[in-house]
Order: sequence, then C-alpha cells, then structure tokens
Amino acid sequence: MSDYVRRLGKNIGGYLGETIDVGAVLNDCVTAARAHGWSVEEILAPPKPNLLAFTRPAPRNTEHATRLYLSTGIHGDEPAGPLAVRQLLQENQWPPALAIWLCPCLNPTGFSLNRRENADGADLNREYLQPQAQETVAHITWLKRQPSFDVCFCLHEDWESHGFYVYELNPDNRPSLADPIVQRVAEVCPIDRSEIIEGRPAQNGIIRPSVDPRSRAQWPEAFFLLTHKTRLSYTLEAPSDFPLPVRVAALVAAVRAAVETIARSRPV
Repeated sequence: MSDYVRRLGKNIGGYLGETIDVGAVLNDCVTAARAHGWSVEEILAPPKPNLLAFTRPAPRNTEHATRLYLSTGIHGDEPAGPLAVRQLLQENQWPPALAIWLCPCLNPTGFSLNRRENADGADLNREYLQPQAQETVAHITWLKRQPSFDVCFCLHEDWESHGFYVYELNPDNRPSLADPIVQRVAEVCPIDRSEIIEGRPAQNGIIRPSVDPRSRAQWPEAFFLLTHKTRLSYTLEAPSDFPLPVRVAALVAAVRAAVETIARSRPV
C-alpha cells in the first residue's frame, strides 16, 4: 500500500465526498454482464425506479458449485460499492465453480440525492424485518425466489472509519474468509485496527458480533440473509474519508480474496 494514502478530512458530520452518476454506472454494469453471459433481470419496485439483478450460472460441467450473493448501493452516499461491482463485472475474473447472484444498486434514488436514505427518507438497510419501502419489499420478494446461498457479501462504506473493516456473521463457525479478505485489502487500503469499531469489539479490522437477529427491532439486509438465505455473511466497509479509487480498490480486493479462497478450498 502506498505511503501517500491518507485521510482526506472531508467528512464532518456525514459523507461529503465524491458522487457518481449511478444511472451511467448501472448501464455499464448491464453492458458488462450481458457481454459475459450473465442474465439481467429488472426487479419491479413501483413507483420507484426498478432494481437490477444479475445472475451468473456455474458452467454446466461444474458440480457442487458455490452459490454466492453480492449486493451494494443500499446507501446513496456510498459510491464505492457500485463502482467496485462495475469493475468486477467488466474484468470478469471469477473462478469457474461459482454461481453468482448480484444486485448492483438497491437504492438508486438515494444516489441522486447523495444521501444514505432513499427519496422518501427511509434507511433501506433498517427495513428487512418489517419492510415498508418499495425497494425493500421488491428486493425481499426477489430474494425469496432465489435458492439458498453458501456465502453473502454486502458492500458498504463508513464515512467515520479509520480504514477498511469487515463484519462476519458466522454462527456455525464455518471456515472464515475474514482474514484473507483483510490481508488482501491491506495491500491497497489502510485497515481500521481499532479495538472498538461502531461500538463493537474488533480485532485487526474484523468484527465478529454475537448477534441474535431476533433481539433487534430493525434488521439490516445481512440479518435477513442470515435468517433466511445463508449461514455465512460478510459486510465489507470501505473508509469513505479516503480517495474514491482507494475505496473501490479495497472492495474489489476483498471480493477477489474471498472468491479465490473459496476456489482453493473447493477445487473442481
């Protein structure tokens, strides 16, 4: 990692950094997905703009493929996630024994306002227990139609953080992907080494909370996934107060480290 990567000092009381034209980014994602043989689906969320979902089936000659889910763009002031997904789709460097379900932007109206919430002021990442927003209702309806996933990734940013960190929800103590993720990200982005992050104990940029989703009145997407679709979930948090290319590189590196580790552990 370059010694010149430093905090920008822009974010005071909220995210005040770079913005993106999310419509243009999503058009690029659609183009790349179709070019590489992915299925592209629109998730109807009237009266809001429709959401997008891409699916990459595993090759037909691949048995026991790992089913991976990836989402981002649920907060409109976190531009690194959609940009990272665009890069991953364009470069198309996925291990063969991997089936992927990908949602590139769960809150398109939030990006037009450069704010966390959607156009109606709802934090979509707190709506997965009692959904009210059309985006969340539509997304949950779509998720329920999909198979269970072996692992899930939710790409985020944190405007207050000192570096990259990751939440791991792994109640069955399955082989962890968190350490390989942090090791790879450290090559391109600072890691938040704080002992407490977001009020939770952390070690070397990894938070492993003992959380029973039933104890929380508001659910993030990761809680819905853990309860209904998977037993292994990672929330990846890039540090918003660093340059946008660094944040994108961090999220791309994190996903690549995870899928490469999966491929090594489940050779075809």
